[in-house]
Amino acid sequence: MINKDYIEDAIDLLEELISTPSVSRNEAEAASVMASHIEKYGLIAHREANNVWTIDPHFDASRPTILLNAHLDTVKPVDSWTREPFSPTIEGDCLYGLGSNDCGGGLVTLLQVFRAFVPLKRSFNLIYLASAEEEVSGADGIRRAFPLLPKIDVAIVGEPTGMQPAIAEKGLMVLDITAHGKSGHAARGEGINAIYEALNDLNWLHDYRFDKVSPLLGPTLMNVTMINAGTQHNVIPDECRMVVDIRTNEYYDNKEVYDFICQHVKSEVKARSFHLRSSHISTEHPLVKKCVEMGLKPFGSPTLSDQALMSCPSLKLGPGSSSRSHSADEFIKISEISEAFEVYQRLLTDLEIRS
Repeated sequence: MINKDYIEDAIDLLEELISTPSVSRNEAEAASVMASHIEKYGLIAHREANNVWTIDPHFDASRPTILLNAHLDTVKPVDSWTREPFSPTIEGDCLYGLGSNDCGGGLVTLLQVFRAFVPLKRSFNLIYLASAEEEVSGADGIRRAFPLLPKIDVAIVGEPTGMQPAIAEKGLMVLDITAHGKSGHAARGEGINAIYEALNDLNWLHDYRFDKVSPLLGPTLMNVTMINAGTQHNVIPDECRMVVDIRTNEYYDNKEVYDFICQHVKSEVKARSFHLRSSHISTEHPLVKKCVEMGLKPFGSPTLSDQALMSCPSLKLGPGSSSRSHSADEFIKISEISEAFEVYQRLLTDLEIRS
């Protein structure tokens, strides 16, 4: 096959996926589409829940293994779509549809790259994984599939990065913080106002700055994004509940940040999870060095991906633009898919990595 054939197959698959609603936790039909196409290509499809993968037919456990990964789930379409989100439409160079950019372009292109490299002589194995529940960091997504794969030495994640390598990304931790008071009648000034009890903690969360600033990701950020207290105007509130969004750089572990916050605030603190950690791959890794040799420019990404859940080095590299993700009238350019296929080919050709 020539490159043009692979690009046409990628577009055909992407159109079918757009036509198959796959909002997070409801990806069963899309997973079946992926499995069907993998088997149509003469490969073996494996499936766990709504995660689908295929393993190099020439897999050799003595060789290092590269994972090609992208997610098949989407967010819900926003109300401001002016097109039918589940009806793929090609206009000029643009293919419109929900999930086309995030991250259907990377999903279908990486599968064609896998196909193209299967018959080629090389020093590494390839595994292709279409994962579920990425948009909600769900337990039945990559966390469920990853332990079932052979050992992975490095991963390429096909998120939309304009085909520039994101070699670090911020982690995420969400805290539920509750200040406690005592209810009473507002007219008599009775009770302990939980809102006032929260003020010092709110000020500390606003003012504190973490010392270690990443050259790629910048500082670790804390933002109080939701606050709720009180039941009616004449009752002193006995609880003030806050939600805090924390974006960690690669210098801080989520649990470490949680423990530090607990030491400095009076309120009760609960973390929703610790597992969405910041990720980083060394600039000395052969994959990164090859990117640089090709003229690509490594950067740090503020957005989260399944990299946070991987136990191996990884980088994000995919067609499309992050700014189009989760937006109305989402699209991917066909030229971006074609360019991505060629960049992936150049990156993997003669690549030498260690196990």
